[in-house]
This record gives sequence, structure tokens and C-alpha cells, in this order.
Amino acid sequence: QVQLVESGGGLVQAGDSLRLSCAASGRTFYVSQWGWFRRAPGKERELVARIAWNGESQSYTNSVKGRFTISRDNAKNTVDLQMNSLQPDDTAVYYCAANWNLDWRSWGQGTQVTVSS
Repeated sequence: QVQLVESGGGLVQAGDSLRLSCAASGRTFYVSQWGWFRRAPGKERELVARIAWNGESQSYTNSVKGRFTISRDNAKNTVDLQMNSLQPDDTAVYYCAANWNLDWRSWGQGTQVTVSS
């Protein structure tokens, strides 16, 4: 099992930045991908960004490209999401997740990000 704990959410104004961090523990050596998802009120859960276990490749949903950056620190066992130029549409609960055996199998408890206009 892999345990994930997110931190760093909060209330900011449009144009501000936030950095989310996900602390991982347990059998992290099984993980092939790390990801950040979000769920906004009334919307489906969305994969925002993901990164390979070795950090060599990343991908982003179109709406955050150029504004968000996902990174992995293997020494600290953390996965961070740097979010710049935040907009009200970025308001959501953000979840860290771990993927192995072709599925997202571990989830954090979520952290709220609210962007006011």
C-alpha cells in the first residue's frame, strides 16, 4: 500500500500562485506514475497533471498547460504541483494519486484550493 497526504491548499486571488505538496509513504517503489487530480463542484474528477516515477516525463490537461508544473523529489518522497496564474476555474479539491498495475490505486484525502476573482 501507498499512503498519500496532501498539503498547501488555501484561498487566493486570481493571478496568485500556490504550491501543493504530496508526501508519500509505504511501498512507493511499486508506483509507475504520480498524479494530481481535481474535482470542482458539480464536475467530474479531472486528471490535472501526471509524472513518471523517475520524473522523466510529464503531461498536463490543456487548461493548465504553461501555468502548472508537476515535480517529483525521490529523496524526499514528495510530489509537488506548482500552480501559477490561478483562475477562479481552478477552484476545486485537489487530490494526489499513485498509479501502479495500470490503475490509480492510492489517493490522498484532498486539499481545497479556492481562487477568488
